[in-house]
Amino acid sequence: MKIQKPVYYGDYLQLPKILSAQVPESTKYGKSAHDETLFIIIHQTYELWFKQILHELDSIRGIMSKPFVPSTELSVINARLERVTTIQQILVDQIRIMETMTTLDFMEFRDFLVPASGFQSLQFRLIEATLGIKPEHRMEIEKQFFNSRLKAEDIQLLEKTEKEVSIFELLETWLSRMPFSEFDGFDFWGEYSQAVDKMLSQDKETIASNPSLSDQVRAMELKNLDMTKETFATLLDAHKFAEWKAQGKVRLSQRAMLSAVFIFLYRDYPALQMPFKILNSLAEVDEKFTTWRFRHAIMVQRILGTKIGTGGSSGHEYLKSTTERNRTFLDLFNLATFLIPKSMTPELPVYIKDQLDIVYDSFQS
Repeated sequence: MKIQKPVYYGDYLQLPKILSAQVPESTKYGKSAHDETLFIIIHQTYELWFKQILHELDSIRGIMSKPFVPSTELSVINARLERVTTIQQILVDQIRIMETMTTLDFMEFRDFLVPASGFQSLQFRLIEATLGIKPEHRMEIEKQFFNSRLKAEDIQLLEKTEKEVSIFELLETWLSRMPFSEFDGFDFWGEYSQAVDKMLSQDKETIASNPSLSDQVRAMELKNLDMTKETFATLLDAHKFAEWKAQGKVRLSQRAMLSAVFIFLYRDYPALQMPFKILNSLAEVDEKFTTWRFRHAIMVQRILGTKIGTGGSSGHEYLKSTTERNRTFLDLFNLATFLIPKSMTPELPVYIKDQLDIVYDSFQS
């Protein structure tokens, strides 16, 4: 039996290496800036948390890559996604610490950092790629800007990750092989369509009979209702949905989208509770990164104003533009468009209810 050697706290955590890794550039030039140490530690902390997020996402990707995902592993996926969102909240909260540094404090060492920039964070780009942001989802000028600021070996690793299967793609496959887009002996989506028509007819009647609406507002509301009706029709029409996807209005396949809608409508059934939680957690990951990008943009504006960043970008304006554009799971947010009141959801046949009343392992190709 191998005898375990004593482990010393500082050695195990490699504290001498970590605690000596803060080397302010200003000190090298004999102009030590007090707040540069804070600046370094905050960004090093970000990178450590990014490493942990990548560790969790890689494990999730490994589970979802299996041709058969047991229901017991769905809870593992969700637990790790919840860990990611908890870390993300720390990333957001950490901005408050950065904001204790004033513009004048930052200007004391800013010029020593050129051309280093947070845009050169390889790990954050790897997180985006792992989640599902591919090169084709970025503006050409954005790709050129980033790649020109990365080292050759970093570009190679990023390109390798971008070619690998993403969590978004695995999610689409997972949803597509669920048996909820069609049922033997039960036209669920026909029943759903009738329920939608009934709901929209009630809405139309409410708008038409509302005495508080002016003719102009009533006409606008009725026009919006017609657009809503067309949106529902597109969900159920394969050809129209394909056009939607070609236009970039949706990323998931129709089959995957229908499965997701079904999960949201009947999420209280035991077999659908964990899939619902996973979809919800993925949406929260997207939301938390959107929040972080926005808070980061506001912080940069507060400290830099409209100045060019140390990496040569427009700083605040660029960060603000990526807040909405670089979202991976927007389709999951838009599922709310296709939900109907519980009182109107189609009554499921007994044989389907029996399947959903137990957690079963039939989500396989």
